[in-house]
Amino acid sequence: MRSVIDAVGALAVRVVITEMRDSVFYADLALDVSGEEVQISSRPSDAIALAVRTGTPVFTIPGVLEEAGVHFEEDDEEEEVARFREFLEEATVEDFLGGGHSHPSE
Repeated sequence: MRSVIDAVGALAVRVVITEMRDSVFYADLALDVSGEEVQISSRPSDAIALAVRTGTPVFTIPGVLEEAGVHFEEDDEEEEVARFREFLEEATVEDFLGGGHSHPSE
């Protein structure tokens, strides 16, 4: 995907996780094409992989966070944050590529 974007002279502007429906996430990829912003529906796994490779920021709609977010009890929060940081230190891009769900239009 990055090669195609580079080949057409576009720039990835942002990834937005737009929706979670029936436990499936949906995303849009915003590209700058000759100064015009173009929105493209994308599998979240593909869009996040692109964002990791290009330094593109990733956002989400607040409702998605409310629906899919994890709430911690005060006592568990520090331990969960420590485990998540440990995971991130060892994570690779490939860890985020598996099991992507396709968008209905794909």
